[in-house]
Amino acid sequence: MPNIKSAIKRDALSKARRLSNKSKISALRTSIKAFNTAVAEGDREAATAAYKKAVMLIDRAAGRGLIHKNNAARKKSRLTLSINSMTE
Repeated sequence: MPNIKSAIKRDALSKARRLSNKSKISALRTSIKAFNTAVAEGDREAATAAYKKAVMLIDRAAGRGLIHKNNAARKKSRLTLSINSMTE
């Protein structure tokens, strides 16, 4: 445990940010899983809605630095390929 006042503050801030980032990453993963479930069931409307939400969360996570921009691009590319491969 830090003894210096500024170090105590930094420790508290880093813990708060870690929790916040953890919940945002969890929400991102959940949205991607919801999309994959909709694609697996063959429900194009649900997949489209889940796709929009997942892409929004991916872009937001990349903008905040939670994931790397290339990681975000790869995730979005894979989601797009899977929604485009669905038969109508």
